[in-house]
Amino acid sequence: MARKKPVDFEQSLGALQVLVERLESGELSLEDSLTAFEQGVALTRECQSALTQAEQKVQQLVEQNGTLTTQPFDGNIE
Repeated sequence: MARKKPVDFEQSLGALQVLVERLESGELSLEDSLTAFEQGVALTRECQSALTQAEQKVQQLVEQNGTLTTQPFDGNIE
């Protein structure tokens, strides 16, 4: 079974931003808008998957003394 290529989060997010800008411009036809929307949904799912995988890795890395400790992220870096 072939393995899927890992998602480049930043590249997918950038492509999603471009699609949103194109949709917001109002210059696309209905058909082109639907195609862009479908692509956006797919990119959103890829980004969410990448974020979930990153979160799982972080949880594994913060394991201390044999137990996993989780702390809410408050945005402050000490």
